[in-house]
Amino acid sequence: MGQMGFFDLSERYEGLDNKRDPLPLLASVVDWEAFRPQLRAALQASGRRKPEVAGSRAAGRKPWDEVLVFKALILQALYNLSDEQTEYQLRDRLSFMRFLGLGLEDPVPDATTLWLYREALTQAGMVEKLFDSFDASLCAQGYRAMGGQIVDACIVEAPRQRNTREENEAVKAGKVPRKWQAKRAKAKLRQKDLDARWVQKHGQNYYGYKNHISIDRKHKLIRRYQVTDAARHDSCEFEHLLDDKNSCADVWADSAYRSAPAEAMLEANGLRSRVHRRGARSHPLSAREIAGNTTRSRVRARVEHVFGHHATAMNATLIRTVGLVRAKAKIGLTNLAYNMSRLGCLHRKAFASA
Repeated sequence: MGQMGFFDLSERYEGLDNKRDPLPLLASVVDWEAFRPQLRAALQASGRRKPEVAGSRAAGRKPWDEVLVFKALILQALYNLSDEQTEYQLRDRLSFMRFLGLGLEDPVPDATTLWLYREALTQAGMVEKLFDSFDASLCAQGYRAMGGQIVDACIVEAPRQRNTREENEAVKAGKVPRKWQAKRAKAKLRQKDLDARWVQKHGQNYYGYKNHISIDRKHKLIRRYQVTDAARHDSCEFEHLLDDKNSCADVWADSAYRSAPAEAMLEANGLRSRVHRRGARSHPLSAREIAGNTTRSRVRARVEHVFGHHATAMNATLIRTVGLVRAKAKIGLTNLAYNMSRLGCLHRKAFASA
């Protein structure tokens, strides 16, 4: 093998561009510097970064740039990578290095650094604030919530717990099983998820959490989200997902959200229900109601496109965290990464139609 030439790396990047690498577009359409104040505040609150004082001596190892590590966390969410696998890919993939602005000679954040920075964002409750800040920037760019809103939820599985029946009963009651409280069981307790729950859907059992989202019909951007355990019924988060900034009053959802209190709540908030109707044992749906549901499905299907992107392009049907607090941060980063990716898609379409 010969020595690397001066233009070899640029030619390799040109080859990536010819294969339509999506990351340069993502790097260009997102104002990453806008996140810096919130990222720095979260790191300072956790002790990961000390406040800068004028005249202080720049001694010791320099901290990682907070925006660079945040971009690494977005990459991790886009491809649902573990911390160790993210570190490996940052070292191995030219597209990842270019996205972070790193050269072949530069160090990359290791797995521990990624975990610590994400934990700082988690404990500060900053992921939700970052999501809201990016939503505000979307509106500023002209991507306001329009056309009505569509609400739905999907299951995000977590590693299954191998507990005894007695241990599961204690967890459901909100208690910690006695055997897990022993000093020698501290390591075991750290690996036990006390917040995830089982749920059955279409005859299959799932264990984990739910990602409840509300998207706007026009742009298919996630505008609101809530994270709960998997056993939480979809309708319980209905009101929390409604976006009062949408330009249209129509609300679409499947029949799980249909109830008399829900219809009254929508009317009280000045919203028009486009929720699927459902029949009862002695009152089946009429032909007209079935036709109405079919019409609604053509609109409601747009939210399935979002979950389809989560499942296929992002592989975000499984998380490896323990506990609801970390699950909220992890799923929140997934929703934020989706919106960033969707923004790139919208920019591409706007450029193609110009």
